Amino acid sequence: MALVTGASRGIGAATARALDAAGARVVLTGRDPATLAAVAGGLTNDPVALPADLAEPDAPARVAGAAMDAAGGVDVLINTAAFARRLPITETDAALVDRMLAINVRAPILLVGALVPQMAARGGGAVVNLSSVSGVIGTPRRAAYAATKGAIDAATRSLAMELGPLGIRVNSVAPGVVDTAMWADNKKVPGVVESVNALTPLGRWATSEDVAAVIVFLASDAARFVTGVTVAADGGMAHTLDLYA
Repeated sequence: MALVTGASRGIGAATARALDAAGARVVLTGRDPATLAAVAGGLTNDPVALPADLAEPDAPARVAGAAMDAAGGVDVLINTAAFARRLPITETDAALVDRMLAINVRAPILLVGALVPQMAARGGGAVVNLSSVSGVIGTPRRAAYAATKGAIDAATRSLAMELGPLGIRVNSVAPGVVDTAMWADNKKVPGVVESVNALTPLGRWATSEDVAAVIVFLASDAARFVTGVTVAADGGMAHTLDLYA
C-alpha cells in the first residue's frame, strides 16, 4: 500500500498512476476533492481518496490514520505535495514563508513520524520526498521555496540514519523544470521554453511521468539498498551547467 500526497495533479498524480500500474494499491490525498476523485477514478487497484489540506497542523496525523484504517497499513509514503511561489525577497512575507514550510517541510516530517511505528511493525518500508533543483543550486526569486527543499533534503538524510535500522529507506527526488501547471504562465513568456531547453543537457522539459518513474524506482525493491540520497531528475541541469552565468 502506498500513500501519495499532492496526488490530485502534476507529479503526484503521475506517481499515483505509475504506482497503480506497478500493482500497488494507492491512497491519494490532495486539497481538491473533485480532481482527487478524477485521478483515483483512473486507477485500477481499489484506490482510496482522502481530501485534506496538509497546511493544517493536524492534517498529517489525520491522513496517516485514515490511510492505515482504509488500507490496513502503509508500506510506501510519497511526499509530493508542495507549495511554490516565485517572488523577489522584498515581496516575501511571513504568511507565505509559513505556508511553504507547513506544506513542504512540516507535513512530510509529521507524516513520516505518524507512519513509522506501523511500517516498522510490518517489516519496513520506503519514503520518497519531493525536493527540487532549487535545493541544490541557487535559483533567483525562490529563496523561501529553496529553503524548504534544502530542509527536506537534510531531513531525508537524517531520517535515513534514524530509520534504516527499522528497515525503512528514505530518499528524495529533485526535479528540474517540469511541464506542469505551475509553469504554465512562465511558458507563455517569449524565449522561456527555448532557454530551459538550452540549459538542460537532454534538451527538453521534464514531464511529470519522467519524475514519477524515478520516484517509483526508489519506492521499489529495485532500490532496496538505496537510502539517504537525493536523486536528480532534472535532465542534467543541476550538475552540468551554470544556470545564471
